Amino acid sequence: MSTPLFAKLQQRAAEGRPVRVGLIGAGKFGSMYLAQIPRTPGVQLLGIADLNLDGARRNLARVGWAAERLTAPSLDAAVKDGRTHVGDDWQALVRHPAVDVVVECTGHPIAAVDHCLEAFAHGKHVVNVTVEADAFCGPLLARRAQEAGVVYSLAFGDQPALICDLVDWARCCGFPVVAAGRGHKWLPHFAQSTPQTVWGYYGLTPEQAERGGLNPKMFNSFLDGSKPSIESTAVANATGLAVPSDGLLYPPASVEDIPFVTRPKSEGGVLEKKGMVEVISCLEPDGRTIPYDIRMGVWVTVEGETEYIRNCFEEYKAHTDPSGRYFTLYKRWHLIGLEVGFSVASVALRGEHTGAASQWNADVVATAKRDLQPGEVLDGEGGYCVWGKLLPAATSAAIGGLPLGLAHDVKLVRPVKQGQSLSWADVAMDTGTRAYALRREMEQLFAR
Repeated sequence: MSTPLFAKLQQRAAEGRPVRVGLIGAGKFGSMYLAQIPRTPGVQLLGIADLNLDGARRNLARVGWAAERLTAPSLDAAVKDGRTHVGDDWQALVRHPAVDVVVECTGHPIAAVDHCLEAFAHGKHVVNVTVEADAFCGPLLARRAQEAGVVYSLAFGDQPALICDLVDWARCCGFPVVAAGRGHKWLPHFAQSTPQTVWGYYGLTPEQAERGGLNPKMFNSFLDGSKPSIESTAVANATGLAVPSDGLLYPPASVEDIPFVTRPKSEGGVLEKKGMVEVISCLEPDGRTIPYDIRMGVWVTVEGETEYIRNCFEEYKAHTDPSGRYFTLYKRWHLIGLEVGFSVASVALRGEHTGAASQWNADVVATAKRDLQPGEVLDGEGGYCVWGKLLPAATSAAIGGLPLGLAHDVKLVRPVKQGQSLSWADVAMDTGTRAYALRREMEQLFAR
């Protein structure tokens, strides 16, 4: 009989054998996970690695950690007395024999690849919060983990893992998945948003953003469509769902209207075909807010293939499209880093991921926000130069698309018009990073 994860954690606590976690990056997402660790039995945060030690300690204090818990002078000391070591040496953290799970939480995709590969090499499971890295080389990261005998996983609480969970639920129940995805606040001109314009569009004041320690570039990557494309890529590569041929459509819909719009075009919806990822906007094209939206949530639309199943939908008051064929299950909220503990427990105690790429089905290609000139240096997702467009992997491969995750701190060598997808040939790429090498190897291994 399978033991519930929480019971397994309680057992580890009773035995004095906690799951020991190493956290790389103690920013906003990491801080949210840190807030839950003291409330979770059977888990010890052995160490934190962060380049900004003062910032990490401030975040720990902000979420309620007592200062005396952070005084372990070394990782070895933390093992002995149950405290936590705060340092800047991520390599020492991932190499320490007591660490069971590494949570990669830097948000820096190139560094995240290094962190993941090093963790695999030292026998550590990895929960990768930095989905930007997964978007451009996730299939090969997952394979490298498998070869090392460890588990690589997307992070529960972030939308991709939650969507994967809904897709798995649907398929295990025998439902064909028609579409799955997340919500978003979207209007087409948001694609040109910059860190200077983000808070007004996002609906926060600068004071609220400062209070929450929110990063304007990171939040702009959500607003400009990059993050929805990144997360949709992670879902498509983990589930095998297809992606739109020319970018996300962002159909506006309330929760009640999702089963109506996430149908094939031939049946009155927006989909090119069944079995796709999509993102639902909470705004009408004229900017009006849609009541009871799915902006912060996730959803899956399934099909009742037989008359009997459709009758069951009706009998049990399941809300469907007008035909009674399509039903949407949803979670209206996601709790970001507050939910990561579920992934940590799953990889450590069951050896199961909560979402991981199995194929190269989709890609996020850097796309010009404005006319770009030779000599300009790209500033990556959420910046002033490019946003990320979701494309089928085959399309990206055919055009030599520059993945958004590698479009940071690289110089343009050719002019690029606004709205044009960038290619490898448009930039002077640093070919010496492991992230670049892994991406190019993935293209060779997984291209169709």
